[in-house]
Amino acid sequence: MSWTVINYSAIGTKHQEQGLPCQDYSNYRHYDDVVIGAVADGAGSAKHSDVGAKLAVETTLSFLSGTEQFQKDPGFAQWSKKPKKVDKPPPNQVIRQLATDLCKKVLTALTEEAENMDCQPEDFNCTLLVVIATSTWFAGIQIGDGFIVVRSEDQNPELVFKPDKGEFANETTFVTSEDVESQLQVKVLPPQKFICVASDGLEAVAIRFSDWMAFPPFFQPLEECLEEETSQEEKEAYLQTFLESERLNQRTGDDKTVLLCLNTS
Repeated sequence: MSWTVINYSAIGTKHQEQGLPCQDYSNYRHYDDVVIGAVADGAGSAKHSDVGAKLAVETTLSFLSGTEQFQKDPGFAQWSKKPKKVDKPPPNQVIRQLATDLCKKVLTALTEEAENMDCQPEDFNCTLLVVIATSTWFAGIQIGDGFIVVRSEDQNPELVFKPDKGEFANETTFVTSEDVESQLQVKVLPPQKFICVASDGLEAVAIRFSDWMAFPPFFQPLEECLEEETSQEEKEAYLQTFLESERLNQRTGDDKTVLLCLNTS
């Protein structure tokens, strides 16, 4: 199996008008038949949320790419610096424990950075969405809002989790929230052909809120972009143009981040 992976973050028009930085961040690691990706969306109310989003994503990738966690569980992937082929899906509880450990790692990293910057961990508030895709299984982890959409062979795009919108408007769970472990959303699925991870700035154009279904016309051109025989740079340029388009900015003034993965085998 091989994967094509691209990602991009576009600053929202509201943040441009206010002179604020993009508070989203995404990145990924690609090891032969395994992709690990993460997207974080910094809270608008937190003064260093752009720093928090980047630190949360990079800590996530560093943790999940390491060997320690996986070597503890013989039923899970035995990753090294170059992960080996994984032929058995891990139980859901293994991924949940992994997600719990991940939350602790991220919180520790944010707390240490808060001490360095003489501020509070809550100043780094952000959501976090994580995917692990292999040739034989897929795992998604979500804290807060935003969305993970997947599509298996001959199926329509499917929303993995309902975004966490909290009890009140503009409320959600952050990696620094006291109840983060109880609000973790975790799911293990069969292998997927197409994966899209996005921040909440795109929810209104990609998700049908009436029944929380993925909107196929949004995802189809993104998947077709990955399928085309163009260079990595051309695919990334397409995604950048799309996320910065005037048409999209008229629908949402928020930051917009997308991480796309396509199984090309």
